Amino acid sequence: MEYRSIAEHLAIQYGLCGDEISMKPIGSGHINTTMLLTDSERVLVVQKLNTAVFPEPAQLVDNARLIEQHLVAKSKVGAYELGIIKHVPTHSGNFLVEYQGEVWRALEFIGKSYSEDVVDCVVKAQTAAGAFGRFANALNDFDAKQLFPVIPNFHNLAMRIEKLQAIIKQDPVGRASSCLKDIEFCQSQFDLAEEVKQTETALPLRVCHNDTKINNMLFDATTNKAKAVIDLDTCMPGYWLYDFGDMVRTFCSPEAEDSTNLDNVVVRIEIFEAIVKGYIAEVSDKLTDVERESLILGAKVMPLMIGIRFLTDYLDGDNYFATKHEQHNLERARNQFALYQDILRKEKLLSALIS
Repeated sequence: MEYRSIAEHLAIQYGLCGDEISMKPIGSGHINTTMLLTDSERVLVVQKLNTAVFPEPAQLVDNARLIEQHLVAKSKVGAYELGIIKHVPTHSGNFLVEYQGEVWRALEFIGKSYSEDVVDCVVKAQTAAGAFGRFANALNDFDAKQLFPVIPNFHNLAMRIEKLQAIIKQDPVGRASSCLKDIEFCQSQFDLAEEVKQTETALPLRVCHNDTKINNMLFDATTNKAKAVIDLDTCMPGYWLYDFGDMVRTFCSPEAEDSTNLDNVVVRIEIFEAIVKGYIAEVSDKLTDVERESLILGAKVMPLMIGIRFLTDYLDGDNYFATKHEQHNLERARNQFALYQDILRKEKLLSALIS
């Protein structure tokens, strides 16, 4: 077994025993390595944290545990009914394990559940959006300033543009000539950063999930209802427009985010409407008028910004996102730009659905 050594070490740390220790990959995340660690009696989710992306893993865990504790308190008084991701301590009470230069943690396994990478129906879209809305609503009275910015400027479009411009100029691996049209398209959209900057000045600071992809919400395997919001690694202070926008980015296209079938990368109006219904129903009593107006901006910003990040990583030699082949990040970038352009085409209709 490829992971035998680390599996045995983690098993000892977390109190698993016996000859039936096994560890296998799960999930489809781009950043951390997520595994299922099992013995004959217990199942744990263990993660190797990417310390290049998260250079302060202890702060990441502290953030997640603060949120965990807040949600547990809400759950006890019936104010939050979803499952809660909980960190598991080692036998010595630590929440991180260092082994062979790598940093690992363990989370409780939420069984009888499943995730989706592509939304296949309106019901699931509304269910997932409602779950992210309940998560946001439950954290409305949590002071966002308690959270450490584990990735500073994570949703800072202006900064992402600056990084792209710098990489284009450096062209460290000689790839710029292969995507000149993509670069030109990005540069034609840079004015959106100023609109974002102006809008943010009028918005309340919130606790945001910051990665509201469809596969970060677990469905109940029996009822198909929402079971848990997962992956709290990027929970930081921010603005709800980004959480809404990332749902639009990851729910609305019928294609996966690395699909090269670009003619089919479009906003499904019925899915967008389901996101609006699911999410806003849960936060409507907390949502300010300016926040509601900002949601369409979030729908535009997120695919453009993620596309810029994919393109930047492609030009930089694929140092951030995990890739399966040399063109993978470029294909992802083009996919996101196609979605962004369809949102622009349908903006008037989408805005009407929000308002």
